Amino acid sequence: MVHCLLLLILWWEVVGGAAQAVGVEDGLWELIEPLLPKVERRFRYPGRKWLDDRRALCGILFVLYTGMPWEFLPQELGYGSGMTCWRRLRDLTEAGVWQQLHELLLARLNAPGLLDWSRAAIDGSPVRALKGGRKPGPARLTAPVPAPNTM
Repeated sequence: MVHCLLLLILWWEVVGGAAQAVGVEDGLWELIEPLLPKVERRFRYPGRKWLDDRRALCGILFVLYTGMPWEFLPQELGYGSGMTCWRRLRDLTEAGVWQQLHELLLARLNAPGLLDWSRAAIDGSPVRALKGGRKPGPARLTAPVPAPNTM
């Protein structure tokens, strides 16, 4: 998921001109919208009106791009609350949308040669550390001890 979101920001920078954390351009939205799961509104106990998918995605990208905590997302931007955007991120992750979007954006960026694969790096550890790292030393004694000059 993280790789897809980074790729989405790269798409903003390469295709959209400058990285914009305030909206998703129409061309990018046309790629993303078919991947989103359709949610039917309940008629019995409908709850609040469902936040528009595009605005929720903008809120998700704004929080991830700026690094601000979810609860500090300003509602004045029109992206809904931070909790709503966080829940939508969770739902999209569970639906597998980010993997599909990752593959789609990679194909789109690779087709015209916009990606320089000579600068790509793969990071990971092929060996599993069964015993973990070094063990910490013994804890220092923190109990009160009389000072030598108090006799």
